Amino acid sequence: MPGRFVFTTDPDYIVEMLDVDKPATNLPPASYNIAPGNRVTVVIDAVNKDASTDGYDPENPEVLRRLESASWGLVPGGAPDASVGGTLFNAPVEEVRQNPAFQAAVESRRAAIPATGYYVWHKGDDGSTSAQFVHSPDGEPLLLAALYEWWKNPAAAPADPARWLLSTTILTRASAGPLALIHPRMPVLLEPGLMEDWLDPRTPGSAELLGAVSDAAADLADEVEFYEVSKDVASVGNNSEALIQPV
Repeated sequence: MPGRFVFTTDPDYIVEMLDVDKPATNLPPASYNIAPGNRVTVVIDAVNKDASTDGYDPENPEVLRRLESASWGLVPGGAPDASVGGTLFNAPVEEVRQNPAFQAAVESRRAAIPATGYYVWHKGDDGSTSAQFVHSPDGEPLLLAALYEWWKNPAAAPADPARWLLSTTILTRASAGPLALIHPRMPVLLEPGLMEDWLDPRTPGSAELLGAVSDAAADLADEVEFYEVSKDVASVGNNSEALIQPV
């Protein structure tokens, strides 16, 4: 989890909020029902390799913050095809340093995914299920800790824009605080004070960094709210503001 989330914030707001240097022009539209395999908006910090940039210094290249469109479901660089991304839309923070699918990404390709909120399925003591919408009480976007990868399609021509696929996965951890009442897992909510180290590709993806981010997420779990919404969210064909209305 999460297997569905919402992002309806104006990208320009994210650019200003997170001091983005280079927003992409192909960002996905607002959606109330983002599912694995869909395009998502992702924030990454990357070393600038464009020699045409003003002030470019090959000896000390700057790190630029970018807002990109990525496929939700990580495709490791060495994957034979992109289909593996269908199962790698979540990554347990406890396992990413040991799991070959995530080891390379956690070292220097860490990201943040802005979300208006996300959905979980809660199973009651009587076996009944309900859809719950988790969000910030003030309406501000949540930042979900993530990883990203670039995958080269060996079947695509060098000049084909589809030759390189940017993909991403959301980190999860054991639920904390009130969120433990509705689901055993939660996304790793990214503490703003840790965002710089998390995104910086020059910062190693150490156990200490992962632990700090995960622990801070447990504290942030006390600050979010949730309520029951329609089960219509189960169908990816449903995509309207009605999905986040309380029932």
